[in-house]
Amino acid sequence: MRNIVATNRKAMFDYFIIDRFEAGIVLSGSEVKALRARKANIKDSFVRIIKNEAFLFNAHISYLKTTNAYFKPDEKAPRKLLLHRREINKLFLLVSQKTYTIVPLSLYFNKKNLLKVEIALVQGKKLYDKRESIKQKTLDREIQAALKNRY
Repeated sequence: MRNIVATNRKAMFDYFIIDRFEAGIVLSGSEVKALRARKANIKDSFVRIIKNEAFLFNAHISYLKTTNAYFKPDEKAPRKLLLHRREINKLFLLVSQKTYTIVPLSLYFNKKNLLKVEIALVQGKKLYDKRESIKQKTLDREIQAALKNRY
Protein backbone atom coordinates (compact mmCIF):
# COMPACT_ATOMS: atom_id res chain seq x y z
CA MET A 1 0.00 0.00 0.00
CA ARG A 2 1.48 3.28 -1.14
CA ASN A 3 0.35 6.74 -0.19
CA ILE A 4 1.49 8.56 -3.34
CA VAL A 5 2.49 12.20 -2.89
CA ALA A 6 3.70 13.17 -6.38
CA THR A 7 4.24 11.43 -9.70
CA ASN A 8 6.26 12.24 -12.78
CA ARG A 9 3.86 11.26 -15.55
CA LYS A 10 5.96 13.05 -18.16
CA ALA A 11 8.81 10.59 -17.56
CA MET A 12 6.71 7.69 -18.84
CA PHE A 13 6.11 9.57 -22.09
CA ASP A 14 9.62 10.94 -22.63
CA TYR A 15 11.75 7.92 -21.66
CA PHE A 16 12.10 4.16 -21.97
CA ILE A 17 12.40 2.78 -18.43
CA ILE A 18 15.34 0.39 -18.10
CA ASP A 19 15.41 -0.31 -14.34
CA ARG A 20 13.66 0.95 -11.18
CA PHE A 21 15.04 1.59 -7.70
CA GLU A 22 13.57 2.65 -4.37
CA ALA A 23 15.49 5.24 -2.37
CA GLY A 24 15.04 7.10 0.87
CA ILE A 25 15.41 10.88 0.95
CA VAL A 26 16.91 13.27 3.50
CA LEU A 27 14.43 16.00 4.50
CA SER A 28 13.82 18.49 7.27
CA GLY A 29 10.69 18.28 9.47
CA SER A 30 8.76 21.05 7.75
CA GLU A 31 9.36 19.44 4.36
CA VAL A 32 7.85 16.18 5.59
CA LYS A 33 4.75 18.06 6.75
CA ALA A 34 4.50 19.76 3.35
CA LEU A 35 4.76 16.39 1.60
CA ARG A 36 1.99 14.96 3.75
CA ALA A 37 -0.12 17.87 2.46
CA ARG A 38 0.99 16.88 -1.10
CA LYS A 39 2.86 20.13 -1.82
CA ALA A 40 5.45 18.69 -4.19
CA ASN A 41 6.34 18.67 -7.87
CA ILE A 42 8.95 16.36 -9.44
CA LYS A 43 8.11 16.95 -13.11
CA ASP A 44 11.46 18.42 -14.21
CA SER A 45 13.67 16.81 -11.57
CA PHE A 46 16.62 14.50 -12.11
CA VAL A 47 19.22 12.57 -10.12
CA ARG A 48 22.98 13.09 -10.25
CA ILE A 49 25.70 11.07 -8.58
CA ILE A 50 28.34 13.32 -7.00
CA LYS A 51 31.26 11.88 -5.01
CA ASN A 52 29.57 8.47 -4.67
CA GLU A 53 26.37 10.00 -3.31
CA ALA A 54 23.06 10.41 -5.14
CA PHE A 55 21.28 13.78 -5.10
CA LEU A 56 17.82 14.79 -6.32
CA PHE A 57 17.87 18.13 -8.17
CA ASN A 58 14.99 20.43 -9.21
CA ALA A 59 12.39 18.76 -7.00
CA HIS A 60 10.06 21.49 -5.75
CA ILE A 61 8.74 20.98 -2.21
CA SER A 62 6.69 23.97 -1.10
CA TYR A 63 6.62 25.13 2.48
CA LEU A 64 3.42 25.32 4.48
CA LYS A 65 1.84 28.54 5.71
CA THR A 66 2.21 27.21 9.26
CA THR A 67 6.00 26.91 8.91
CA ASN A 68 8.10 29.21 11.05
CA ALA A 69 8.69 32.47 9.16
CA TYR A 70 12.40 32.45 10.06
CA PHE A 71 12.96 28.88 8.92
CA LYS A 72 11.79 28.43 5.36
CA PRO A 73 13.86 25.78 3.61
CA ASP A 74 14.93 26.31 0.02
CA GLU A 75 12.17 24.81 -2.10
CA LYS A 76 14.45 23.59 -4.90
CA ALA A 77 17.50 22.63 -2.84
CA PRO A 78 19.34 19.44 -3.83
CA ARG A 79 18.26 16.57 -1.58
CA LYS A 80 20.40 13.56 -0.76
CA LEU A 81 19.03 10.13 -1.70
CA LEU A 82 19.71 7.10 0.46
CA LEU A 83 20.78 4.11 -1.63
CA HIS A 84 23.01 1.09 -1.06
CA ARG A 85 26.60 1.43 -2.26
CA ARG A 86 26.17 -1.33 -4.88
CA GLU A 87 23.11 0.43 -6.31
CA ILE A 88 24.98 3.74 -6.56
CA ASN A 89 27.93 2.01 -8.23
CA LYS A 90 25.62 0.25 -10.71
CA LEU A 91 23.82 3.50 -11.57
CA PHE A 92 27.08 5.43 -11.93
CA LEU A 93 28.58 2.77 -14.19
CA LEU A 94 25.56 2.68 -16.51
CA VAL A 95 25.11 6.47 -16.66
CA SER A 96 28.78 7.12 -17.36
CA GLN A 97 29.11 4.48 -20.11
CA LYS A 98 25.79 4.73 -21.96
CA THR A 99 23.27 7.43 -22.78
CA TYR A 100 21.16 6.78 -19.70
CA THR A 101 19.67 9.25 -17.25
CA ILE A 102 18.24 8.86 -13.76
CA VAL A 103 14.84 10.45 -13.08
CA PRO A 104 12.37 10.15 -10.21
CA LEU A 105 9.04 8.52 -11.04
CA SER A 106 7.15 9.07 -7.80
CA LEU A 107 7.31 10.23 -4.18
CA TYR A 108 5.32 8.13 -1.73
CA PHE A 109 4.97 7.08 1.90
CA ASN A 110 5.42 3.34 2.40
CA LYS A 111 3.71 1.08 4.96
CA LYS A 112 6.02 2.27 7.75
CA ASN A 113 5.23 5.94 6.95
CA LEU A 114 8.70 6.58 5.55
CA LEU A 115 9.02 8.79 2.51
CA LYS A 116 10.49 6.98 -0.48
CA VAL A 117 11.43 8.05 -3.99
CA GLU A 118 11.04 5.65 -6.88
CA ILE A 119 13.85 6.46 -9.29
CA ALA A 120 14.45 4.91 -12.67
CA LEU A 121 17.32 4.42 -15.03
CA VAL A 122 15.93 5.67 -18.34
CA GLN A 123 16.87 6.24 -21.95
CA GLY A 124 15.35 9.09 -23.96
CA LYS A 125 12.79 8.42 -26.66
CA LYS A 126 13.02 9.78 -30.15
CA LEU A 127 10.12 11.71 -31.68
CA TYR A 128 8.90 8.71 -33.67
CA ASP A 129 8.86 6.62 -30.47
CA LYS A 130 6.65 9.22 -28.80
CA ARG A 131 4.28 9.15 -31.76
CA GLU A 132 4.16 5.37 -31.52
CA SER A 133 3.25 5.50 -27.82
CA ILE A 134 0.47 8.02 -28.57
CA LYS A 135 -0.91 5.66 -31.24
CA GLN A 136 -0.74 2.73 -28.84
CA LYS A 137 -2.62 4.67 -26.13
CA THR A 138 -5.32 5.66 -28.63
CA LEU A 139 -5.73 2.06 -29.82
CA ASP A 140 -5.95 0.78 -26.25
CA ARG A 141 -8.60 3.38 -25.46
CA GLU A 142 -10.65 2.38 -28.52
CA ILE A 143 -10.38 -1.31 -27.65
CA GLN A 144 -11.58 -0.66 -24.11
CA ALA A 145 -14.51 1.40 -25.41
CA ALA A 146 -15.46 -1.33 -27.88
CA LEU A 147 -15.30 -4.02 -25.18
CA LYS A 148 -17.39 -1.87 -22.86
CA ASN A 149 -20.08 -1.36 -25.50
CA ARG A 150 -20.09 -5.04 -26.45
CA TYR A 151 -20.90 -6.33 -22.98
